[in-house]
Amino acid sequence: MRYVTVSALSHPGLVRERNEDSLVIGPWTLCATVTESPQTLVFPMGSPLVVAVADGLGGHPGGEVASALVVRPLASLGPALGGADAVREALVACNRAVYEAAGGDAGGELAAMGTTVAGAVVRPDSVLAFNVGDSRVLAASGDGLRQVSVDDSPPLEPGRRTTSLVTQCLGGTRMYRAIHPHVTAEPLAPGDRYLICTDGLTDPLPADVLDEVLRGHDDGQAAFELWKAAIEAGGPDNITLAVVRVVDR
Repeated sequence: MRYVTVSALSHPGLVRERNEDSLVIGPWTLCATVTESPQTLVFPMGSPLVVAVADGLGGHPGGEVASALVVRPLASLGPALGGADAVREALVACNRAVYEAAGGDAGGELAAMGTTVAGAVVRPDSVLAFNVGDSRVLAASGDGLRQVSVDDSPPLEPGRRTTSLVTQCLGGTRMYRAIHPHVTAEPLAPGDRYLICTDGLTDPLPADVLDEVLRGHDDGQAAFELWKAAIEAGGPDNITLAVVRVVDR
Protein backbone atom coordinates (compact mmCIF):
# COMPACT_ATOMS: atom_id res chain seq x y z
CA MET A 1 0.00 0.00 0.00
CA ARG A 2 1.31 3.45 -0.90
CA TYR A 3 0.91 6.41 1.46
CA VAL A 4 1.55 10.15 1.49
CA THR A 5 3.03 11.58 4.69
CA VAL A 6 2.99 15.32 5.41
CA SER A 7 4.93 16.96 8.27
CA ALA A 8 4.10 20.64 8.67
CA LEU A 9 4.17 23.66 10.95
CA SER A 10 3.31 27.36 10.84
CA HIS A 11 4.80 30.12 13.01
CA PRO A 12 4.82 33.96 13.00
CA GLY A 13 8.61 34.23 13.26
CA LEU A 14 10.34 36.79 15.47
CA VAL A 15 9.44 40.09 13.78
CA ARG A 16 5.81 39.97 12.65
CA GLU A 17 3.10 40.65 15.23
CA ARG A 18 0.83 37.92 13.88
CA ASN A 19 0.86 34.94 11.56
CA GLU A 20 -0.74 35.79 8.21
CA ASP A 21 0.15 32.43 6.63
CA SER A 22 -2.34 29.61 6.07
CA LEU A 23 -1.83 25.93 5.31
CA VAL A 24 -3.93 23.18 3.75
CA ILE A 25 -3.25 19.44 3.95
CA GLY A 26 -6.02 17.41 2.37
CA PRO A 27 -9.24 18.37 4.18
CA TRP A 28 -7.37 20.07 7.04
CA THR A 29 -6.51 23.77 7.24
CA LEU A 30 -4.47 25.93 9.61
CA CYS A 31 -5.14 29.66 9.40
CA ALA A 32 -3.29 32.28 11.46
CA THR A 33 -2.19 29.46 13.76
CA VAL A 34 1.03 29.10 15.76
CA THR A 35 2.70 25.68 15.97
CA GLU A 36 6.25 25.07 17.16
CA SER A 37 6.26 21.29 16.80
CA PRO A 38 5.53 19.64 13.44
CA GLN A 39 2.24 17.85 12.95
CA THR A 40 2.46 14.72 10.79
CA LEU A 41 -0.52 13.41 8.84
CA VAL A 42 -0.64 10.18 6.85
CA PHE A 43 -2.99 9.59 3.89
CA PRO A 44 -3.48 6.45 1.79
CA MET A 45 -2.69 7.13 -1.85
CA GLY A 46 -5.89 7.46 -3.81
CA SER A 47 -7.87 10.53 -4.81
CA PRO A 48 -5.86 13.74 -5.39
CA LEU A 49 -4.37 15.17 -2.17
CA VAL A 50 -3.62 18.89 -2.05
CA VAL A 51 -0.90 20.34 0.19
CA ALA A 52 -0.36 24.09 -0.05
CA VAL A 53 0.77 27.21 1.79
CA ALA A 54 -0.61 30.74 1.35
CA ASP A 55 1.33 33.79 2.50
CA GLY A 56 -0.79 36.87 3.21
CA LEU A 57 0.96 39.94 1.85
CA GLY A 58 3.02 41.61 4.55
CA GLY A 59 2.22 45.25 5.12
CA HIS A 60 -1.28 44.83 3.68
CA PRO A 61 -4.10 44.65 6.24
CA GLY A 62 -6.10 41.46 6.03
CA GLY A 63 -3.28 39.21 4.88
CA GLU A 64 -4.50 36.40 7.14
CA VAL A 65 -8.03 36.81 5.71
CA ALA A 66 -6.76 36.55 2.13
CA SER A 67 -4.63 33.46 2.80
CA ALA A 68 -7.56 31.71 4.53
CA LEU A 69 -9.81 32.53 1.56
CA VAL A 70 -7.41 30.49 -0.59
CA VAL A 71 -6.65 27.41 1.51
CA ARG A 72 -10.23 26.71 2.59
CA PRO A 73 -11.59 26.33 -0.97
CA LEU A 74 -8.54 24.24 -1.89
CA ALA A 75 -9.32 21.91 1.02
CA SER A 76 -12.87 21.53 -0.26
CA LEU A 77 -11.89 21.13 -3.90
CA GLY A 78 -8.83 18.95 -3.33
CA PRO A 79 -10.20 15.55 -4.41
CA ALA A 80 -11.47 17.12 -7.67
CA LEU A 81 -8.09 18.63 -8.61
CA GLY A 82 -7.07 15.78 -10.86
CA GLY A 83 -5.63 17.80 -13.74
CA ALA A 84 -3.72 20.98 -14.49
CA ASP A 85 -6.78 22.77 -15.87
CA ALA A 86 -8.74 22.02 -12.70
CA VAL A 87 -5.92 23.45 -10.58
CA ARG A 88 -5.76 26.62 -12.67
CA GLU A 89 -9.53 27.05 -12.49
CA ALA A 90 -9.47 26.60 -8.71
CA LEU A 91 -6.78 29.25 -8.30
CA VAL A 92 -8.62 31.67 -10.58
CA ALA A 93 -11.74 31.13 -8.46
CA CYS A 94 -9.71 31.78 -5.29
CA ASN A 95 -8.39 35.01 -6.78
CA ARG A 96 -11.94 36.09 -7.55
CA ALA A 97 -13.04 35.23 -4.01
CA VAL A 98 -10.30 37.41 -2.51
CA TYR A 99 -11.36 40.36 -4.68
CA GLU A 100 -15.03 39.82 -3.88
CA ALA A 101 -14.31 39.82 -0.15
CA ALA A 102 -12.17 42.93 -0.49
CA GLY A 103 -14.87 44.63 -2.56
CA GLY A 104 -17.33 44.07 0.24
CA ASP A 105 -15.04 46.17 2.41
CA ALA A 106 -14.49 49.04 -0.05
CA GLY A 107 -12.46 51.72 1.63
CA GLY A 108 -11.86 49.50 4.65
CA GLU A 109 -8.79 47.67 5.84
CA LEU A 110 -9.38 44.66 3.56
CA ALA A 111 -9.61 46.65 0.33
CA ALA A 112 -6.16 45.68 -1.01
CA MET A 113 -5.57 42.40 0.82
CA GLY A 114 -3.68 39.73 -1.08
CA THR A 115 -1.77 36.48 -0.77
CA THR A 116 0.63 34.18 -2.55
CA VAL A 117 0.03 30.45 -2.83
CA ALA A 118 2.18 27.43 -3.61
CA GLY A 119 1.46 23.75 -3.34
CA ALA A 120 1.22 20.32 -4.84
CA VAL A 121 -1.57 17.96 -5.78
CA VAL A 122 -0.33 14.43 -5.14
CA ARG A 123 -1.79 11.81 -7.50
CA PRO A 124 -0.97 8.06 -7.70
CA ASP A 125 1.68 8.47 -10.39
CA SER A 126 2.45 12.18 -10.54
CA VAL A 127 2.49 15.51 -8.73
CA LEU A 128 1.01 18.76 -9.97
CA ALA A 129 3.10 21.60 -8.50
CA PHE A 130 1.50 25.04 -8.63
CA ASN A 131 2.07 28.58 -7.46
CA VAL A 132 1.16 32.23 -7.78
CA GLY A 133 3.70 34.55 -6.16
CA ASP A 134 6.99 33.68 -4.46
CA SER A 135 6.08 30.87 -2.09
CA ARG A 136 7.86 27.76 -3.31
CA VAL A 137 7.66 24.08 -4.13
CA LEU A 138 11.04 22.30 -4.01
CA ALA A 139 11.78 18.70 -4.98
CA ALA A 140 14.35 16.99 -2.74
CA SER A 141 16.43 14.13 -4.10
CA GLY A 142 19.89 12.64 -3.88
CA ASP A 143 21.03 15.25 -6.37
CA GLY A 144 19.94 18.10 -4.07
CA LEU A 145 17.05 20.55 -4.09
CA ARG A 146 15.34 21.55 -7.31
CA GLN A 147 12.81 24.34 -7.46
CA VAL A 148 9.64 23.23 -9.24
CA SER A 149 7.60 26.40 -8.74
CA VAL A 150 8.25 29.65 -10.61
CA ASP A 151 8.90 32.81 -8.59
CA ASP A 152 6.70 35.73 -9.59
CA SER A 153 9.35 38.29 -8.66
CA PRO A 154 11.20 41.08 -10.48
CA PRO A 155 14.86 40.49 -11.48
CA LEU A 156 17.20 40.61 -8.50
CA GLU A 157 19.56 43.52 -8.07
CA PRO A 158 23.28 42.64 -8.19
CA GLY A 159 24.41 41.11 -4.92
CA ARG A 160 20.90 40.32 -3.69
CA ARG A 161 19.61 36.78 -3.19
CA THR A 162 15.97 37.58 -2.43
CA THR A 163 13.34 40.28 -2.87
CA SER A 164 10.11 40.98 -1.01
CA LEU A 165 8.39 42.19 -4.19
CA VAL A 166 6.02 40.02 -6.22
CA THR A 167 4.80 40.57 -9.77
CA GLN A 168 1.72 38.38 -9.33
CA CYS A 169 -0.47 37.36 -6.40
CA LEU A 170 -4.09 36.64 -5.56
CA GLY A 171 -5.80 39.93 -4.78
CA GLY A 172 -3.42 42.67 -3.64
CA THR A 173 -4.89 45.55 -5.66
CA ARG A 174 -8.10 47.58 -5.40
CA MET A 175 -9.03 46.83 -9.00
CA TYR A 176 -9.46 43.24 -10.16
CA ARG A 177 -6.39 41.74 -11.81
CA ALA A 178 -6.39 38.34 -13.50
CA ILE A 179 -3.74 35.77 -12.60
CA HIS A 180 -1.81 33.22 -14.66
CA PRO A 181 -0.99 30.31 -12.32
CA HIS A 182 2.12 28.21 -12.84
CA VAL A 183 1.29 24.49 -12.93
CA THR A 184 3.91 21.80 -13.58
CA ALA A 185 3.45 18.00 -13.75
CA GLU A 186 6.16 15.81 -12.20
CA PRO A 187 6.43 12.00 -12.23
CA LEU A 188 6.10 10.42 -8.80
CA ALA A 189 7.72 7.36 -7.23
CA PRO A 190 8.04 5.96 -3.67
CA GLY A 191 10.56 7.93 -1.65
CA ASP A 192 10.02 11.18 -3.55
CA ARG A 193 10.07 14.17 -1.21
CA TYR A 194 8.87 17.75 -1.62
CA LEU A 195 9.26 20.88 0.49
CA ILE A 196 6.43 23.42 0.20
CA CYS A 197 7.02 26.70 2.02
CA THR A 198 6.48 30.43 2.30
CA ASP A 199 9.34 32.88 1.80
CA GLY A 200 9.71 33.17 5.57
CA LEU A 201 11.80 30.01 5.18
CA THR A 202 13.59 30.59 1.88
CA ASP A 203 14.48 34.26 2.37
CA PRO A 204 16.72 33.77 5.45
CA LEU A 205 18.00 30.32 4.45
CA PRO A 206 19.92 29.59 1.21
CA ALA A 207 19.22 26.42 -0.74
CA ASP A 208 22.33 24.61 0.51
CA VAL A 209 21.17 24.97 4.12
CA LEU A 210 17.70 23.67 3.25
CA ASP A 211 19.26 20.72 1.43
CA GLU A 212 21.61 19.89 4.31
CA VAL A 213 18.79 19.86 6.85
CA LEU A 214 16.53 17.69 4.68
CA ARG A 215 19.34 15.21 4.05
CA GLY A 216 20.20 14.91 7.73
CA HIS A 217 16.78 14.23 9.25
CA ASP A 218 13.56 12.33 8.78
CA ASP A 219 10.54 14.36 7.76
CA GLY A 220 9.15 15.45 11.13
CA GLN A 221 12.55 16.34 12.53
CA ALA A 222 13.50 18.05 9.27
CA ALA A 223 10.43 20.29 9.49
CA PHE A 224 11.39 21.27 13.03
CA GLU A 225 15.06 21.87 12.16
CA LEU A 226 14.12 23.99 9.15
CA TRP A 227 11.90 26.17 11.34
CA LYS A 228 14.63 26.36 13.99
CA ALA A 229 17.23 27.42 11.42
CA ALA A 230 14.95 30.18 10.10
CA ILE A 231 14.38 31.41 13.67
CA GLU A 232 18.12 31.39 14.36
CA ALA A 233 18.60 33.40 11.16
CA GLY A 234 16.39 36.13 12.62
CA GLY A 235 12.90 34.84 11.83
CA PRO A 236 12.14 37.96 9.75
CA ASP A 237 8.76 36.75 8.46
CA ASN A 238 6.01 34.21 9.06
CA ILE A 239 7.31 30.65 8.52
CA THR A 240 5.05 27.94 7.13
CA LEU A 241 6.34 24.72 5.63
CA ALA A 242 5.29 21.18 4.75
CA VAL A 243 7.53 18.21 3.98
CA VAL A 244 5.69 15.77 1.73
CA ARG A 245 6.85 12.21 1.04
CA VAL A 246 5.47 9.19 -0.81
CA VAL A 247 6.14 5.88 0.96
CA ASP A 248 5.33 2.21 0.48
CA ARG A 249 4.29 0.27 3.57
